[in-house]
Amino acid sequence: MSRILTLSVASLVLAGAAAAQGTGDYPADAAPGSCYARVLIPETYEIQTEQVLDQPEHTEARVIPATYETVIQRVLVKEQALTYRVVPPVYEIETEQLLVVPEQTETVVIPAEYETFTERVLVRPAYVTWKPGAGLFGRQPSGEDNITLATGEVLCRVEVPAQYDTVSRTRLKTPERVETRVIPARFRTIERQVLREPAQVVEEILPAEYEEVEVQRLVTPEQQETIVVPATYKTIEKRTVTGGGTVEWREVLCDSNATKAKIAEVQRALAAKGYKVQADGVFGPATLNAMEDWQEKNGLPVGYLTIGTVESLGVSPD
Repeated sequence: MSRILTLSVASLVLAGAAAAQGTGDYPADAAPGSCYARVLIPETYEIQTEQVLDQPEHTEARVIPATYETVIQRVLVKEQALTYRVVPPVYEIETEQLLVVPEQTETVVIPAEYETFTERVLVRPAYVTWKPGAGLFGRQPSGEDNITLATGEVLCRVEVPAQYDTVSRTRLKTPERVETRVIPARFRTIERQVLREPAQVVEEILPAEYEEVEVQRLVTPEQQETIVVPATYKTIEKRTVTGGGTVEWREVLCDSNATKAKIAEVQRALAAKGYKVQADGVFGPATLNAMEDWQEKNGLPVGYLTIGTVESLGVSPD
């Protein structure tokens, strides 16, 4: 059974090498006895910030009220008249409306109303990349006994979906408006005596009579001032792929150049890192899971026992 597996492995190695040499795409300067596999190099990212509109520019109206001053106005109450000693004069009372406070207008500003809405913002666009399939010390079953082989090359074309972020924004719902209200004028009713029949016989002059009344006089009219409130912005982050995501040849350990002792050494190194791995020299599922977890946490190509992975564990590849 062992001999059959060895022959199958050798045939797959020769087939992969022949395919690589046929296309000219194979590792350069490879030393005799070394093994290589095409692996996916992890991507590196760059975080970029972008300013997006949070609240648009808008205007606000401010009303400067009118100013008034109080003045004393001298109002004629009784006209000058002639009187006589024998026949007294005859008077008639008249009423008059005196403007005390003139009509005014009052302007009220009703503020604008805003509403908040959410919007999806693209953080990272979708892209297509190659990812390795099973092979080497991977998971691809081959042979009658479903045994994982360490040779061959399997690549998968994978589409990574775009990544979005939800942001909140503010927009104008009801614009600001101004309403004007009229305050009616105020009047004061006064009475005065008007001479209708002068006195007879003795003529006398009756002086006019005046009354002082406080009235409001407009000094400066009401004014309206418009203020521009600038727009505000918020910062969001976008992640951009800056490197990696390519498939490259990397030197690996396989059945051809790795002994059970070397695999056991790698297993002991993984156990020293806290993984539950038995150092039995057999690259089984537990060793595979521990290796892949170590590679993901350390930014290494995942899925193959590369020389870089071995050295990162402090184990010599020789």
